[in-house]
Amino acid sequence: MSIRIKARSGESVEQMLRRFKKLCEKEGLTKDLKKKQNYEKPSERKRRDARRHEPRPVRPGSDRQGARPAKRDAKGPRGPRSGGGGGGF
Repeated sequence: MSIRIKARSGESVEQMLRRFKKLCEKEGLTKDLKKKQNYEKPSERKRRDARRHEPRPVRPGSDRQGARPAKRDAKGPRGPRSGGGGGGF
């Protein structure tokens, strides 16, 4: 897996470096490097993977499994001009 960057006409070194970093991020190289910085025992890796794949608990009071609570209106509970800051005279 090699990443090659060719300089575009009128492109500065900073812009080229920014493009290179984006490509590395897209390929997953930075994530790989961070993961391999410290040794992780195989048992720890298995435990982490098992924790990631177990289902999340359902909130009490939700009508559906895994449902998010309904968003409130932007107007608030008492209409568009209900107290709280703003302060127009």
